[in-house]
Order: sequence, then C-alpha cells, then structure tokens
Amino acid sequence: MQRALPLLHGQISFSTALADDDNVLQELSYPERRLEFYIYLYQNRTVIESIVSYHMNLNKKQTCRVGEVKEWIAGSFNVCIPVDIDGQNDNAPKGLSLDFLYHTRSGRFNTQEMQTRSFAARLQPLSGFGRTVLLYQYLNYGVLRLRKDHFTVIEQTPFFSRLKWYIHRVVSSVFGYPLRLPYLSRNCPVNLTVGYLIMDHVGSTDTMMLSESWDKLRHDQKRSTNLFRGLSQIILSLAQSPFDRIGSLTIDNQGFIKHTNRPLTLRLHHLENESVPTNMDRDLTYSTSDSYFMDLLSYHDSRLRHAPNSIQDKADGEAQLSTLTIMRALLPHFSCRDYRRGPFIMTLTDLHQSNLFVDSDWNIKSLVDLEWTCSLPVEMLHPPYWLTSRGVDQLYNGEHLDAFSKVHAEFMNVFEEEEQAHARAGNKTSGLTSIMRKGLETGNFWYFHALETPKGLYNIFLEHIQPRFSKLNDAGMVEFERTISPYWTPDIQKIP
Repeated sequence: MQRALPLLHGQISFSTALADDDNVLQELSYPERRLEFYIYLYQNRTVIESIVSYHMNLNKKQTCRVGEVKEWIAGSFNVCIPVDIDGQNDNAPKGLSLDFLYHTRSGRFNTQEMQTRSFAARLQPLSGFGRTVLLYQYLNYGVLRLRKDHFTVIEQTPFFSRLKWYIHRVVSSVFGYPLRLPYLSRNCPVNLTVGYLIMDHVGSTDTMMLSESWDKLRHDQKRSTNLFRGLSQIILSLAQSPFDRIGSLTIDNQGFIKHTNRPLTLRLHHLENESVPTNMDRDLTYSTSDSYFMDLLSYHDSRLRHAPNSIQDKADGEAQLSTLTIMRALLPHFSCRDYRRGPFIMTLTDLHQSNLFVDSDWNIKSLVDLEWTCSLPVEMLHPPYWLTSRGVDQLYNGEHLDAFSKVHAEFMNVFEEEEQAHARAGNKTSGLTSIMRKGLETGNFWYFHALETPKGLYNIFLEHIQPRFSKLNDAGMVEFERTISPYWTPDIQKIP
C-alpha cells in the first residue's frame, strides 16, 4: 500500500502525484512552511497585540488578546487570526481579525506587496454597497520588508492627526484634487516581517459560511432565490461604475486609490507561485479586451513550457498544444468587437461558497477574500459555475449540463428582476442580463472559463467548444490533434 504524503489540504499518493498537473514537489513543501509561519506568528503574539492596540488607539484600560491557534483560519495564501478586545464601548467591535499573507506561498515579494495593496484598496470601494457586502471598518497594511507604510482608519487616530486630515481633505475638495481615503499614514512603533490587514471579525451566531449548508439545502427554492438575489445585487453594484481599463485597484504610499495594477487573479497567482512566468508585469493594465485575452492564452503556453507535470506524454502534449492553437483561432468568434474597449466591470474572480456568509435563509451578509477582484471585460461576467456543485470542467453534456442550464436560467430570471429594479431606481445599467444569457447560448461562457482554467481548458474545449464546429469520433480527434499541434510553435520539438 502506497504511503500518502501530506498537503495543505488533504493528502496525496505517489501514483496520484505522477498524474497530477500541478507541481506536487513544491506543494509537498507547503505544510512544513506553513508550520514555520505559524510558529513565527505564535512567537510574536505580544507584537500582534501591540500592533492592534496601536492602530485601534486603545487606552490602558482596554486590552486585546490573540486567539488560540485552534481558532486561526488558514486559507490557501493567508492565515486569519482572531483578536478579542476587552473594555470597548458598545458601538466598537469586540473582535477583530488580522489577515497575514504566507511568506512561503506567495512567490515574489513584489507579488505579495501587490496582493496586500490591492486588497487594501478594494476594501474601501466595496464597503459602500450596503448589506450585501461586508463593511470593513478597520484596515492596516504592512508591505513585506519593502516599505514601512502603515495606514490606520481615521477615526482611530489622535485628534490633531484627524484634524489635519480633514483640513487636507477640504482643501483637496475645493481645488478639485483627488481625495485621500479615510486612512492616515502612521509609523507603527512595532512591526512584523509580513504584511497584514486588520478588519472586522466576520463570524457571528447569526451567520455561517454558505458551504456549511450548501449540500443539504441547495435545492431549497426559497433559499436559492435569496442567494441569487444577493449575488445579483452585488454584481450590479460593482457594475455601477465601469472602468476604462482592465486591471486591479491599488493603494499608493499617500493613501490614494489607483487603477494601475495588472488584473491579479487567483489562477495567475497560482502559476507564478509555481515559478511559471506569466509575462504580466505588475503595472500592466489593458485598454482592450483582445490584448488581455491573448495574454491569458500566452500564460497557458508558458505553463506547458515551464510546469514540470503539465504534459504527461506525447499524446497528451499533442492534445493540449492543438487545443491552444485552435483556441487562438476561435477568439474572434467568441469575443465581441462592440465590447473591445469596454465596459470593464469590477468582478469577484474567487467567489465560492466558503467566501460567502449567509443567514439561515441564505441572505448574504458578508463577503471575504476580496483580493482577487479585478476589472474585467463584461463578456467574462457569468453566474457562478458551481451552482450545481460541480467544477466548470465537470459539467458534461447530458444530465449534468441540463441541471446546470436549469439553475442558470433560474439565476438569470432573478438577475433580470434585480437589474430592472436597479434601473427603475435611477441607477446605470449595461444590459448585463442580455450579455450573460447570450454567453451561455453562444458558448463564450465555456470559452472564457477555459481561458481562466489552466488545468481544465482541454476538457472544457473537448466537451463544449469542439462539438460546436466539428463532431469527431475518437480516431478523428487523435488525427486532428496530431495535425494541428505542430502549428502551436515552430520549435515544438524543444518542448520537454
């Protein structure tokens, strides 16, 4: 019997590792590195408490305490540590959370800094959308040894510091200068070697992660409708202010939000974490959708060249290379020139059941993990693929696709109601209902999900894209792949 080896989430056997497309050797190092990171944070508990006390401007009668290790919540790229506060008044939070980026999973320090800055920038604009989005009241970020910029929410700073900030804001408003966020740059007397965010603690007795009740209750019509309505309101709120470029928000050293970061998605970060070059520079934004789509295809190419397990054998290589070649050729068919220069909509690219906190009726109360939010082409906006509890590359033709199409239609009916109500309230709309419905009808739902899913691209292409143009049997598909794959690049023989 093969001995299973530990990963961050679960275990893996030798035979499974050989067949896995990911860099398993690197993933096997993560548990030990996470343990080292936990030990570092545990040894600095008093420093963490001092940091919270400083930024929350606590007095001597108020104390804070770092939660026990068993209360820490570990994500794929971060760990969230609860901090309890004693002696606060009734209107102040009794509990906060510190969010730390893993030193060992985030690749380059520049990428860590960008992720932290981007997360910080998104907290402010997302916090204004009412009950459907978590209001992050308290924020701080450190920038991972590169700089020592820290920001504290203005209400928690000393009186004269607040007065100076308000005067600066009034003057800026009068003369038409950009307004700073309600955070003040300060020099924290204690520090850590990792970036951090201080925010409201999400958990409560009245809410739970959607994933906790998803499997049991997802067929409940009332709850599903409430969930669809909440998701629709979030999407429409984010779409209310479209951008003129594709990219991510960031916060600069002076506290201004800038739209100058590349579109940082979880999948892009995952590739770079495995040392796969994506050739998307940190300050790269896009003015046209087709240039962004071509760069997405390029990082699929880079994955095949640089990821150790990306190609299993000659037949697998021909299959993947031919698929990427045809995906390039089909781009004009699935993208619309009318949307080439926008609108570009702020999109939650890592929206899943464990990032949504709901009440017992599945009304959305909070969102977490906003760091992967980007402004993307409106054509890439779709209902969540996980509405039937299957991966996007597992929605096979037949009963699984039929079930998804039914739930997709239910979601779109609710979304249409919300968009119409949005318009009646005098808000700007972009005809998103029509765009999203058309996406499933024309197939761009599958095309753009394939672009965003390096491991699933081939299966999505084979199941949902290839049959739209030519239905081939197994022998015909093998011949198709053998014929097309040499056109991927002239130096195809150099691919290991």
